[in-house]
Amino acid sequence: MDHFPTNWGRPRNEAFDPYATYPLHQRPKAKDTFAEGVQHTQQPIVTGTSVLAIMFKDGIMMAADNLASYGSLARFKDIQRLHPVGTSTVIGASGDMSDFQAIQALLDDIVTDEFTYQDGHDLGPAEVHEYLSRVMYARRSKIDPLWNSILVGGFRDGKRFLGYVDLLGTTYSAPSIATGYGAYIAIPLLRAAVDGKQDTLTEEAARALLHECMRVLFYRDARSLDKYQLATVTAAGVKISDQIQIETQWGFAEGIRGYGAQTQ
Repeated sequence: MDHFPTNWGRPRNEAFDPYATYPLHQRPKAKDTFAEGVQHTQQPIVTGTSVLAIMFKDGIMMAADNLASYGSLARFKDIQRLHPVGTSTVIGASGDMSDFQAIQALLDDIVTDEFTYQDGHDLGPAEVHEYLSRVMYARRSKIDPLWNSILVGGFRDGKRFLGYVDLLGTTYSAPSIATGYGAYIAIPLLRAAVDGKQDTLTEEAARALLHECMRVLFYRDARSLDKYQLATVTAAGVKISDQIQIETQWGFAEGIRGYGAQTQ
């Protein structure tokens, strides 16, 4: 690259042929400056943290905060990490947000195709989960993974579905699932309240449980935010809430030894 601004207004002398005297095969070829910059994802850049999901007696519920971090910088605070797919499915993603946008585009195209067929069929949560598992495994096999952990939840034909798929194509289903830091901090709380009790857990209790888990994660996870969204899927369809504010209390920090100006 020519670093002298005075030369930026015209081509370099060796690449400038004002009278087109060079034969075509000898004319210098323009080089794409960004050709070497097109690479596979080596590591996630702008990322989202935990997604939590549980079953309750009438459907499933999923929660994710609205933060996308650029490394350790809390850069974007209004990102929706929950995405509806059709009329009975919702997905939530942690990991790289640009890869999540690519997955959203893939799913939106499939939903559009299914609609145009006009055959009375559309994709349910189990089909979306199976499709994503094949996409993630195929990209992993090409050493070009989509750097995400995704939860797929839905309610179809009177049955609840909740599944997990990650960048390796690993899949499993459970009554309570979490990704990111929530897989360490929130899962014990969720399993104690949900597993084995999902057929009696009410929607109000499920909402209160997820709210408390999101509060715990905000206290403990440095990449989380105190605003989150809640997705509910029941027989009535998919509903994603507006931002919900978490009420927190940090007064206890004043009594912690070593906090602020207190050193003794």
